[in-house]
Amino acid sequence: MSAIITPDICDAHPEVQVLDPVFVNFGGREAFCGPVRTVKCFEDNSLVKEAAAEPGDGAVLVVDAGGSHRCAMLGDMIAEQAVDNGWAGVVMYGCVRDVDVLAETDLAFRPWAPTRARATSAVRDSVISRSPSPASP
Repeated sequence: MSAIITPDICDAHPEVQVLDPVFVNFGGREAFCGPVRTVKCFEDNSLVKEAAAEPGDGAVLVVDAGGSHRCAMLGDMIAEQAVDNGWAGVVMYGCVRDVDVLAETDLAFRPWAPTRARATSAVRDSVISRSPSPASP
């Protein structure tokens, strides 16, 4: 990929969308672009795993993880899948982990921050106790 000069692109195409400068690159690829595909989830990375397992075809996965810093939505294993399946990059309104490994991949990862904690998966048919009367399946 040739150099991407963001101000030049914005001048020539005012409708173009670019990232806010709060996202830091932890991947081995600095510049990236492509059609956007989105995932919205909170502290459950199962949809991120599903997306990374699909053919990326040069697309950018944009994940709205609610900005949580409590757990990572992507680590080395999901990153490897994303690389193998042809994704151009991942933008994460949330955190990633395994940043030393991510730095060695041929993919751009732009999260808000790194964290050490792994995401937990969603659970079905469990007791819900967010009110005075717990609910059981």
